[in-house]
Amino acid sequence: MNGGADDNAPVRGRIDRGGRLIGADPLLAALHRRAGGAAGGTVAVPQIAAVARLARRLNVVVSRGVVAADGLDDLDLWVRAQPDGDAIDLAIVGWRRRPATPPFPAAPPGRTHDFLRAGADWTWETDAALNLRALDPTSADRIGDVAQGFAGQPLTRIFTLIESEDGTLPILLGLAQQAMFRDQAAELKARPGALLTLSGMPLVGGDGRFAGFRGTATAVPDPADEEAERARQAQQRAGEERAERERQEQGAAFARRLDVALRLPLDRIISRAESIRSQSDGPLRRDYADYAEDIATAGRHLLALVDDLVDLQTIERPDFTPMRDPVDMADVARRAAGLLSVRAADRDITIDRPAPTEALPALAEFRRALQIAVNLIGNAVRYSPDGGTVAVRCERDGSRVALIVADQGKGIDSADQARIFEKFERVDPAEPGGTGLGLYIARRLAQAMGGDLVVESAAGKGARFILTLPAIHG
Repeated sequence: MNGGADDNAPVRGRIDRGGRLIGADPLLAALHRRAGGAAGGTVAVPQIAAVARLARRLNVVVSRGVVAADGLDDLDLWVRAQPDGDAIDLAIVGWRRRPATPPFPAAPPGRTHDFLRAGADWTWETDAALNLRALDPTSADRIGDVAQGFAGQPLTRIFTLIESEDGTLPILLGLAQQAMFRDQAAELKARPGALLTLSGMPLVGGDGRFAGFRGTATAVPDPADEEAERARQAQQRAGEERAERERQEQGAAFARRLDVALRLPLDRIISRAESIRSQSDGPLRRDYADYAEDIATAGRHLLALVDDLVDLQTIERPDFTPMRDPVDMADVARRAAGLLSVRAADRDITIDRPAPTEALPALAEFRRALQIAVNLIGNAVRYSPDGGTVAVRCERDGSRVALIVADQGKGIDSADQARIFEKFERVDPAEPGGTGLGLYIARRLAQAMGGDLVVESAAGKGARFILTLPAIHG
């Protein structure tokens, strides 16, 4: 539809050095006013102003097609800007009015050009006539012989452009507007049926003119290929899960074999070494008795390592779920203290345990709760000074119960408090005894039962280990 001007009669105007429209034919003056401009004010149509600025900067005649918004429509204009002293003379023809083209979706903030590479398979570049200037080397296996000597060939030598549902070609709209375009459907001529989408950004030359497009080609997956890929991925996941189950089963079987193969020999070694050390068969030289004690100690250490490795294999299984039964944590604490009373007495260490009348019900697996308590009290005895005291307390705080084991040892530096709960880590690696797995296993067990295990300590001030578990309400 014509906008009211004879195509052969240019609409004229004049812009001064300050960018003000100081003279205009009625058609241009009306467009200027509709765009928000005032009489004698700065040119309000940015596309016309841009052509005028370029002509002034280069001091040459600039003639360019532009698209200007006018209400709900667009105007196709051809603007000629000619420098005349300090002013610019305008001659505008065309004035064809058409419905506005819907805008392309905006690129994410700060990512105006990044869409050209995000998820793209390869890139290309053309001149202003859509002749190829650059082509991603990785495209050669997709487009065949055309990749050789591509320079100067039209883009349509590689692609067959496909119209959108509304009958338009986004790349040609982008060319007409010298603007970004997206989602131009295309088919590779070298591989019929291979569909892609093209997107491009306009390039501007050193003279300020439109110089072509830099764009991307992104393959459109074939639905059959997508279904096959989903099936392949599902099969791969099933295989990985099956392999993981087999690995876990093999690990559990190995742990069982290790337990059976080592426990009986180690029990015999420890028993015979203890018998020799105690000189139950008659007097023995002191150094031989010391050797026997060393053998028994090493045997107990290995036996503890076997126990820990078996536990480690168990708790790291994805299906490991300890029971949650009513348990009296005060009774657990008393039992654990009783099991360690002989070891503590050997060094004159007192274990201050909960009173026989004290009770603290919790939800846990009795055997696992006892295992944690024995580990905590055993560590406290190991690191306490001779003649010291290990305090064992039970408390309730709302929905949680806590078993607290405090020693009078040298404490744990804050930098080491997270490390000691990791595999094969110990408070002091230089000290004998321990496998470095006890606290790791204890915390994993506590968490599996809905609780946790933490430490509070400072160097030189002893340590407090706090086991929390869910309380029984009532």
